Amino acid sequence: MATISSMSASSATTATTTSTSTAKPATASSVNKSTANDILTSLGSGSGVDTDTLVSKLVDAQFAAKRAQIAAKTDKLTAQISDAATLKNFVSDFAKAVNTLVTGGTLATQPNVSNAQVAGATAISGASMSASASATVKVDKLATVQTVTSTKLSQTAQLGTGTLTLKIGTATYDSGGKMTDLAVGKADDGTALSFDIAIAPPNDTPAGIAAAINAKNTGVTASVVTDADGGAFLALKGKSGTAQAFTLTGSGGSLDTLSVGKDATASSKMSVVGQSGNAKLSVDGVAVERSSNEISDLVPGVKLSLTGTGTMTLTGTRPDTALNNAVKDFVETFNQLLTEVKKQTDPATGDLRADPAAKQLLRNLQGFASKTLLPNAKPGTPSSLAGIGIRTNKTDGSMEIDDTALAKAMKDTPDAIQAMFNPNSFGATGINAAMQSLKLSSGSTLYGLGATDLKLRKAQDDLTKQSAKIDEQANKFSARLTQQYASMNSRVSAYKSTQSFMKQQIDGWYKSN
Repeated sequence: MATISSMSASSATTATTTSTSTAKPATASSVNKSTANDILTSLGSGSGVDTDTLVSKLVDAQFAAKRAQIAAKTDKLTAQISDAATLKNFVSDFAKAVNTLVTGGTLATQPNVSNAQVAGATAISGASMSASASATVKVDKLATVQTVTSTKLSQTAQLGTGTLTLKIGTATYDSGGKMTDLAVGKADDGTALSFDIAIAPPNDTPAGIAAAINAKNTGVTASVVTDADGGAFLALKGKSGTAQAFTLTGSGGSLDTLSVGKDATASSKMSVVGQSGNAKLSVDGVAVERSSNEISDLVPGVKLSLTGTGTMTLTGTRPDTALNNAVKDFVETFNQLLTEVKKQTDPATGDLRADPAAKQLLRNLQGFASKTLLPNAKPGTPSSLAGIGIRTNKTDGSMEIDDTALAKAMKDTPDAIQAMFNPNSFGATGINAAMQSLKLSSGSTLYGLGATDLKLRKAQDDLTKQSAKIDEQANKFSARLTQQYASMNSRVSAYKSTQSFMKQQIDGWYKSN
């Protein structure tokens, strides 16, 4: 019963990522101070200005504040996207684990039979059988199928070309078991169950004819059985039930030798070795007939597989231990989810504290214990988790199990607890339906965490565009400064050249004197 907690806890762990930056962003004042120092050093050196360094520092100073602001916003958005994904995946995996648990059959009442020689019984997934239910089943006749076999044929025998007409319906037999009539049945669309099957070389051999019959998908199947001597026997088999008898009429060549049923000729190579018929049985004295030996509509929540004639008793065993463990596992995993949601929506530190979808998820979880799971519960029987001893801790909102109250509910109203874990996927009934509804609402792209993800990613894209725009502005600013300082360097160089010439002239004057 560790399925729920292990799966969802794993999701919470693997989905959580941290994307916040630990490096302290550069401030405009720090960049400006560094730039000023570089300029003073460069100008004071007497070796000329390092324009590349100067331009780089000035550009950084101009755009440092904007870039630091975008970086901070990007880190925050990345963390929010990660946290929203964590919550969404946790809810989704939790709901999936609950669905797997309730549909796995381990929480359903298991049917027992007193005589497996008469019938077997299995629980129907999605249906419910009360542990107090019982039935006496008496089987008088099993459902049968019409079977036909041919006389021994050659594998390569060419049985003729033309048409085989297959008809399916309800047969009438004489006292000797010979079919005297066939009332052709109708398909769901009202068309008669009559099929023409064309036979032509090279498909006029036993194997070819069997393949042609099967290709029609009528419900009558054909096969070729080979004996030790290599002889071939063409075998036909219909479905079970009185209305599944069939005839086969051949026209053209020697196809009439394959005729079956009321129109079979004396030269027919085919013999009916089994008639179709309904299963005849009674449940608690009520006589019924069914076309199949697999019956799912007589005992609620139970599929009967008839195996022989006779009488047997059907009872149910409720998995009380498994149900008790399922309640405890659900509460444990629920509290893990609640803790994660509270962490992300914490008013002071939660990355999603202002997100409406995350806060709505928190409200939904806080009210889950009192949520009506069985709206049609009988008066005096529990309809919510609170009714079976699951209370809400007033301090932190988590679920707590009152073991005494749960044990009493398991003893007094076990059917209600089992009904809460019935595998209903949607609607207003059961834990599974409630969890699938929670998954749908919390993950919605209109108002849930899916919408949060879309909104955050759009904001992230906007920041990317802003960053690209700043890069473009920085490049233009850098180009302008580079041009300006290149012009300045040219002038300074000219001034220094003039200065050097004048100094040489003056020095010459002094020497001449």
